[in-house]
Amino acid sequence: METTLYYWPEIQGRGEFVRLALEQAAVPYTDLGREDEAAIEAFLNDAGIPTPPFAPPFLVAGPLVIAQTANILLYLGQHYGLAPNDEAGGLWTHGLQLTIADFVVEIHDTHHPIASCEYYEDQRAEAKRRTQDFLDNRAPKFLHYFERVLDRNPAGPTWAVRDALTYVDLSLFQIVAGLRYAFPRHMQRYERDLPHLAALHDRVAAQPNIAAYLESPRRIPFNTMGIFRHYPELDALK
Repeated sequence: METTLYYWPEIQGRGEFVRLALEQAAVPYTDLGREDEAAIEAFLNDAGIPTPPFAPPFLVAGPLVIAQTANILLYLGQHYGLAPNDEAGGLWTHGLQLTIADFVVEIHDTHHPIASCEYYEDQRAEAKRRTQDFLDNRAPKFLHYFERVLDRNPAGPTWAVRDALTYVDLSLFQIVAGLRYAFPRHMQRYERDLPHLAALHDRVAAQPNIAAYLESPRRIPFNTMGIFRHYPELDALK
């Protein structure tokens, strides 16, 4: 079955959560935006399908058009062994991913608290205020929640869900990697109290398929256009 990811070519963004799952599951896929960015807008505007996606990322898998990151991962988890097969396990995994989606919005809004269409430089004062609350309150709340999830896993803290890697583990890897890039000084402090989450990051990075992906040109470097952005003045906040 032909599988095509529609996402922007110059950023990791939300599409990276999907890429990690596709790479771990060894699903052959086309990252279409990196070959033909105009095809994304063309599909959004002219596909003529009865279930049009709102925006990237979306996945075309055979006859299916699947929008929204968590929804795409739900599909990949069910079809490629990246989530439990039973209802309770599937719902727990999906719920964790939805919480990650909430966290991603808050991370993004540290540098764009007013409007996504405006430059960071045009909302710098507001970004500092928003980031201060994020660093003091929101980031620790989310990070310690996921640390608690790992700690309370009846199968042990190796993975977030039971005794096998799921797409949630891949997404938590991306969260840790991204925050280390965006807020290295603060993450160094946070991680003193996040041993399970830090170990999970390293465990995912060591998975053969992920390790190969991270070393390949398919992995777009972090930059100042994606969700995770390093602005020294924001990381310097107390």
